Parts: sequence; C-alpha cells; structure tokens
Amino acid sequence: MLIVKMDVKKYFIAIVIPAPVFGRIEEIKQELFKQCNLKGALRSPSHITLHRPFEWKEAKEQELIEKLRAFEFGESFDIALKGFDFFEPRVIYINVVQQQLLYDLHEGLKRFAKKELGLLNEVNDLRGFHPHVTVAFRDLKKAVFYGLQENFKSRYFEGDFKYAGFSLLKFEKTWEELYFFKITAP
Repeated sequence: MLIVKMDVKKYFIAIVIPAPVFGRIEEIKQELFKQCNLKGALRSPSHITLHRPFEWKEAKEQELIEKLRAFEFGESFDIALKGFDFFEPRVIYINVVQQQLLYDLHEGLKRFAKKELGLLNEVNDLRGFHPHVTVAFRDLKKAVFYGLQENFKSRYFEGDFKYAGFSLLKFEKTWEELYFFKITAP
C-alpha cells in the first residue's frame, strides 16, 4: 500500500495595509530591527488579522481560494490607525480606531470560515477580536519591551485608508500575500 503525504501549509486571512501607510509602518519595523534586532514582525506584511493562522493542504489551495471568493462583504469603509499600544510584555502595535463595519467583516468571515471551510480556531478564540497592526512581538524580550514601551507611549502615528478587500497569506519562509479578494460592490 502506497501512503501519500499531503503537504500542509499555514495560511491566514488579513487586511494588508495599502501604500502609502504600508511603507510608513514597514519603516518602523525596520527601525526596530536595526535598533533591537527584532525580526518577528518583518516576517509578514503590515496587516490587520481577520482570521488567525490555520493549516490547509497545499494541494487544495485553489479550492480554498475559490471558497473564499464566495464570501460576500461588499461594503467599502474607512480604516483609521492612530497611536501605539501594547500587549504586555511582548507586543507593540498600532491601534486601529474602532469601526463597526470592521467588526461586522470579522464576524461574517468567522462564521463563513466555520461553515464553509471547517475552520474553528477563530470561533474558539476567547480573546475576542482586537484589530491592530503589530510592529514588534514574539522576539521582543521583556527587558527590551519596557524600554521601548516608554519610547512608543509618546510617539505619534496616524494613517487611514479605504477597505478594498482582504488577502489570503501563506507561510513559506515568510508570510506572503497569496491572493487578494477585492470587494465587488461599488
């Protein structure tokens, strides 16, 4: 009997921040890399996570894309970023200003992913949805965190953009945007 092992890859769904705001955030991540050798946040494009990482068989990747194309949330809306905040003792992020349509998008996508894709990890996440754009995490040590926290408390950041769709990202050596799902409504 021949056993064929299907390669499983990691994916997640997010709003990748568009230019020019994207470039400004990437500059902050590069600054943290140069200053503190923080590489973790550089492993993915600046984004707002809509569905946290999940595993999917790479051979069925096209099926995943086709199913996600069926998700309907055709409303464009403004997303504003303002200031820095923290998940102590390891994460520095840019705040996403609360916007009901962003919460509606997340909730709709979560229900869709459970029903159509069989993805339960987002449904079972007791932390809830806290939209943010990470600039430092995982490799940020506690001792360094508190020094950076003092610095970032007084730093200014503001930017905004229109939601135009979401992306499917895939992990190879870094997280890469695999497919962009553009909204279909005007």
